[in-house]
Amino acid sequence: MSTSLQPIDVLISEVGPRDGLQSVKAIMPTADKLRWIDALVAAGLREIEVCSFVPAKHLPQMADAADVVRHALTHPGVTVMALVPNARGAEAALKAGVHKLTLPVSASEAHSLANVHMTRKAMIEAVRAIVRMRDELSPGVKIEAGISTAFGCTIQGEVKEDDVVWLASQCVEAGADEAGLSDSTGMANPAQVKRLFTRVRSEIGNKTGAAHMHNTRGLGLANCLAAYDVGVRTFDASLGGLGGCPYAPGATGNVVTEDLVFMFEAMGLRTGVDPAKLIAARLPLMAGIPGEPLYGMTPLAGLPKGWVQAN
Repeated sequence: MSTSLQPIDVLISEVGPRDGLQSVKAIMPTADKLRWIDALVAAGLREIEVCSFVPAKHLPQMADAADVVRHALTHPGVTVMALVPNARGAEAALKAGVHKLTLPVSASEAHSLANVHMTRKAMIEAVRAIVRMRDELSPGVKIEAGISTAFGCTIQGEVKEDDVVWLASQCVEAGADEAGLSDSTGMANPAQVKRLFTRVRSEIGNKTGAAHMHNTRGLGLANCLAAYDVGVRTFDASLGGLGGCPYAPGATGNVVTEDLVFMFEAMGLRTGVDPAKLIAARLPLMAGIPGEPLYGMTPLAGLPKGWVQAN
């Protein structure tokens, strides 16, 4: 990995090529995916979740996962991530050469059964098995458990905070390098975000991972800022707000990368991302899945007159 990158204050992890594309019906041609990833890298993004390794019959949008990973790996200094729901997917991702695996571990038992067809305890054992596989095949690869439905579940309703803290602790005990919290269904509010991240950090310390917020009820940026205030420094986001959760009807998707970068940069916090180039990266996205609705206030309004990026 390149060591010439300038220091940053917060890391924006772009999840659009995975979370975004697997949430739409259209299948983006591989060539368009590669152009989109190139544009994201050109904008300065340093961590990109480029795909998920799942059976193509279930998710044809990800049938070219290995090819996408191979292309993404040609960009020095970029952490190439993939989501894997089980050991088979993890093996394929490791063989493809990813730098980091993200594992969906739901805090809601009902969502876990619907999403990965496993109980929470079975998923923890899956984490343990994937960690052993990682240690054998690619010991340098990082593993993050993404605690989905951490702030509420469309199927189950309330998710107890004690369950979230317990699950994060179990994932780390099973060998995960980090455990982040995901507001999969857009139910979180800033006070809840602060409280739960604080509790998780008190339990697992610096193994507390990213904040993955959805903007379903318009609180995505507020929840990211709340997470920042209690020490979170990595934030998942999706260009154009693309994506959502198949078990959250009406969800408008993830926090918009363009808006999140603008917020932090306007606060004087370095993201390493060029907002103008980031907005330009919407063009290959729109070309690859024409007609798909995109979100974001910053691309709509434009950068303020005289805008100069601090770094």
